[in-house]
Amino acid sequence: MGTHNVSLCQTELATKKTCGIIAFRLTNFIFEAMPATKKKPRNNLPKAISLFSGAGGMDVGVRQAGFEVLTCVEWDPYCCQTLRRNIASEHQSTTVIEGDIREVDPKEVAKISGVRPKTLDLLFGGPPCQTFSLIGKQRGLKDERGLLLFQMARFAEFFQPRVVLLEQVKGLLSAKGEKGMRGEVFQHFLSDLERIGYVPKWRVLLAADYGVPQKRERLFVVATRGVNGFNFPEPTHTSDDAAHQLFGLQPHTSAGDALKGLGKPHPKIKGQTIYDNHQSHVDVTPERDRERIAQVPEGSYLAAQTHLSIELRRGLSPKDTTKYLRAHRKKPSNTLRCGEIFYHPTQNRYLTPREYMRIHGYPDSYQLCGPIRSRTGTVKNLDQHRQVANSVPPPLAKSLGAAIKAYLHEQDI
Repeated sequence: MGTHNVSLCQTELATKKTCGIIAFRLTNFIFEAMPATKKKPRNNLPKAISLFSGAGGMDVGVRQAGFEVLTCVEWDPYCCQTLRRNIASEHQSTTVIEGDIREVDPKEVAKISGVRPKTLDLLFGGPPCQTFSLIGKQRGLKDERGLLLFQMARFAEFFQPRVVLLEQVKGLLSAKGEKGMRGEVFQHFLSDLERIGYVPKWRVLLAADYGVPQKRERLFVVATRGVNGFNFPEPTHTSDDAAHQLFGLQPHTSAGDALKGLGKPHPKIKGQTIYDNHQSHVDVTPERDRERIAQVPEGSYLAAQTHLSIELRRGLSPKDTTKYLRAHRKKPSNTLRCGEIFYHPTQNRYLTPREYMRIHGYPDSYQLCGPIRSRTGTVKNLDQHRQVANSVPPPLAKSLGAAIKAYLHEQDI
């Protein structure tokens, strides 16, 4: 899911070259594009624009489904670095706009993207979800981040794309608005889409049902102009027991399957956060945590080990089921979190950013930029673990993208 903040990037720059990309400032934003000599010629692929792009998980899946992503809009500088590095390495012609989306003029995005209103095929994005999360304070519209949800409707009103795709936590379905009514925020968003001529459909999807080794549930809204004939993709995977009963469905992919073949991670260097390591396979475990990790059985969590001393359990309550959690080799992982890093299934250490990427379904060729924090450390903006945990798993995005592309093809026929 994308990230955002009210602050703008303060770096003043004219023209510079980074990872083979030309960067230049227009108004208050940084725009990144491949040099003109390296741009690909326009093709016949359906065209898309990405908002709240984050580390690009949704973009990866949408591209894999057969779309050309023209432009990404994202605030977090490290996520923008990640986007630029992969755009350059894959020789894509995507433009990255770094800045506060509330200050971004859709007309400028249209000019940069080379599309006019009503010619864009897909507008997609995952606005910040913390304000609607079931594990958060659920402040809804009282939190300014919640208002960013409605930027999707603002851009849709200008571009009038054929399809709008939104990703959110399922807590949005029950989020209270200004009147304190459950579901008020979601209804307000749907009304905004309907006001500008869209018919929305929505469904909560489990990532594990689409080949992702993770039990991650998220809400997806697909809105089309006029009559909505879109059908959500059917699951391709299911639990081991059900797989034997349901013809054609594969068993869920396990965390153990996802982590195979990565080898020993690089050690974390004390005080260092930036690594010249494109694999991002770095062990962030402090030595004092290894003893605690050794006490947690596979698939369990530290708070459940009531036979241990309070010091070892860190005074956790029985409700702390996702803190100090060890993944299980034969099951999908729990939903990756920003606040905690899960333990490796068999080794006494935390998962590395690359292992997070494997569990999220990123290809091994995809590279993360930015800091790799210590387990107990903090860094400004999003570190690599959080970039992954905030994003949409690419295989799930690919399934949705393929279903949207099929819908567009049917409409053309």
